[in-house]
Amino acid sequence: MTELAGKVALVTGAARGQGAAEARLFANAGATVFLTDVLDADGEKTAADIGGHYLHLDVTSESEWAAVVGEIMDQHGRLDILMNNAGIFKPARLLKTSLEMWNQTVAINQTGVFLGMRTAAEAMIKAGNGGSIINTSSIAGLQGEFGATAYGATKWALTGMTRTVAKELGKYEIRVNSIHPGVIVTDMVSEMVDGKTEQMASRQPIQRLGEPEDIAQMALFLASERSSYCTGQAFTVDGGVHG
Repeated sequence: MTELAGKVALVTGAARGQGAAEARLFANAGATVFLTDVLDADGEKTAADIGGHYLHLDVTSESEWAAVVGEIMDQHGRLDILMNNAGIFKPARLLKTSLEMWNQTVAINQTGVFLGMRTAAEAMIKAGNGGSIINTSSIAGLQGEFGATAYGATKWALTGMTRTVAKELGKYEIRVNSIHPGVIVTDMVSEMVDGKTEQMASRQPIQRLGEPEDIAQMALFLASERSSYCTGQAFTVDGGVHG
């Protein structure tokens, strides 16, 4: 599979879970892949396993975004794909949501994506090759989710940010879309589904929980020319829960 041959991709939160699956699939499709995370040991291992390159990146840091994208541009002169995957999920009802929890969730899930889109867009415009920016939202960014006030707020924000930025960047042939996963079995949600997998799966139209590879396949579609006329759209991958 070589549909991303010659492309350079950056995947955030790529040390494990969905980000690792996306990075692996991009690499298998022929892209040069840069994996970023704050989990350096896991990130370096994943990068070595897939033949990618690991860089440390705290997505809340404007200077670290500039350094990472600058290094990619110095090495390759282009950035074609940004996969904004990094995020946190700390469920809490409104009355149990502290300001600290709120600020941390917004900083990583929303501000991190803003910084990523802005920094990557500048590089893509400079290179003049167009590009694809893919933001990981959630079905919590399409519907209300009980007990996830801060998380849901950030994911709704990504839905709106994606649609707005798509309109701004279309003239540069940069496409911007969002993926909206349902319950995907990753380290981030493992505690939530522990012991409840069968019960939760039985409630879904497709009676299984999602795997990171399910999201990676959608990401590959959005990164490739197969989606060349898709921008500003929300792509749901949730087994039919949000219908």
